[in-house]
Amino acid sequence: MAEKVLVAVAWPYANGSAHIGHLAGTYLPADIFARYHRMKGNEVLMVSGSDAHGTPVTLTAEAQGITPEEVFSHYQDEFLDGWEKLGISFDLFTSTHTRNHFKVAQDMFMRLYDKGFIYKGTMIQPFCEKDNRYLADRYVLGTCPHCGDGAARGDQCDKCGRTLDAKDLVGIKCITCDESPIFRETEHFFLKLSHFEDQLKDWIETKGDWRPNVRNFTKSYLESGLKDRAITRDIEWGIPVPLEGYADKRLYVWFEAVVGYLSASIEWAENNGKEEKWREFWCDDTTRSYYFMGKDNIPFHTVIWPAMLMGYEGLNLPYNVPANEYLNLEGFKLSTSRNWAVWIPDYLLKYEADPLRYVIASNMPESSDSDFSWREYVRRNNDELVATFGNLVHRVLSMINRNFDSIVPEPGELDVASEELLKEAEKCMSLVGSNIENVRIRQAMVTGMSLAQATNRYLDRKEPWKSIKLTPEDAGRTLWVSLSVINCLKTIMTPFLPFTSEKLHALVGLEKSVESSAWEWDPFEIVPGTRVLSSSPLFQKLDEKLIEEELGDRID
Repeated sequence: MAEKVLVAVAWPYANGSAHIGHLAGTYLPADIFARYHRMKGNEVLMVSGSDAHGTPVTLTAEAQGITPEEVFSHYQDEFLDGWEKLGISFDLFTSTHTRNHFKVAQDMFMRLYDKGFIYKGTMIQPFCEKDNRYLADRYVLGTCPHCGDGAARGDQCDKCGRTLDAKDLVGIKCITCDESPIFRETEHFFLKLSHFEDQLKDWIETKGDWRPNVRNFTKSYLESGLKDRAITRDIEWGIPVPLEGYADKRLYVWFEAVVGYLSASIEWAENNGKEEKWREFWCDDTTRSYYFMGKDNIPFHTVIWPAMLMGYEGLNLPYNVPANEYLNLEGFKLSTSRNWAVWIPDYLLKYEADPLRYVIASNMPESSDSDFSWREYVRRNNDELVATFGNLVHRVLSMINRNFDSIVPEPGELDVASEELLKEAEKCMSLVGSNIENVRIRQAMVTGMSLAQATNRYLDRKEPWKSIKLTPEDAGRTLWVSLSVINCLKTIMTPFLPFTSEKLHALVGLEKSVESSAWEWDPFEIVPGTRVLSSSPLFQKLDEKLIEEELGDRID
């Protein structure tokens, strides 16, 4: 029976380009997972969008002398273009700057407010006398009181992952004028997180199958005690507080952005003419919801958002939060300020999508930080995609083109080696599927590529280029078996390498699109007598000169 799977993907701030760290931490694992479940016949809803509000956007707008809406619109278009070219298959990639999202976020606020889970209170907030304004969290920097990092923001320390209050920062400074702000008392609305502490502790105990880093971080966060958090800010850009008398207040971005998963689902349903369809993904307790993000977003999705859902009632809590660790570049942490990153728009101007998808999937930072290097990128492309996978396909199709007039030969009676390879393909497909279902993307990718290696070894042992002269029926059997396994490999690789799999689908003589393929394999789908296409390279070999070129660009 088909299952319903919600794939909720973290919302990127619409104030800068996406880079490979975002791809590895969030978007690629989510896409691979969603594509697999669609092939399994499950009903998938994969949603996300641009986080259009908050201080990251206003800071960029002020620096560029344009409006926040202009900033958001530019990056919204850039994201959509990048996701399409990378094959990130969202059902909807929207933004938080829509009427629908305003409505849903304000409804969440009012429901929690009416039930007493949001209340008015006062807080001490930094005020810059020089700029004559209250400073939202990203308008201040200081030293983290927990780990001592000197670049902590007023809401969070990226180094240790702790959420912060601006008043906790040591040596706090205004980022626009570098002056030390004073602290003033101001009225805001607070989410009563403390009310949900015991309920959240009980809930997290049921999540023994979560990744250890996610579960341990969440348990530690809860054990330190939950404090009520302000959910409004003094800022002009954002969603207004839906109460009279608070025209100068906006919903804090961390509160309203997580509501985006819900609002995007509602927008998707309305766009498809089925206004209540979203409820199947949010109110049916058999639906499984997976939240994909980097480790810096763990507490927002395992503590704060679940607390909001508990207070709202009637909506599913996260089933799993498979947060990834960080992807570094050439051994160093990615840094947007130092331009130490591989930006998605820049990459797509020069290279194809699937090699990047492959390299990142093969080294996905699931349990610890991993590293991207241009030397490893070139090596994996040339040695694994070109020499192993691509060469396998080229060898088999070329021999069929040359020796059997491009017609798939008859297999006849299979020998032991051929039966063993077919069994290995079936086992490999099962293992890859199991790994994807458990969000072990790296192991799934490695297992899938092992089938290409096994098929190359089979060809080397059988030597059809020799047997074609003396026993052409043996060569025909070997090539049919190899082509059948290549077809299995095509299915296995579809979630990882969708563009390559589409090309390969046509090469082996199959009709329609690979998108219509199911996660299943019938060895006899490759029918003798079928015409295959002339072999063309699946991947392009890369010149090692690009390593110095890419590193030189970044060093400069």
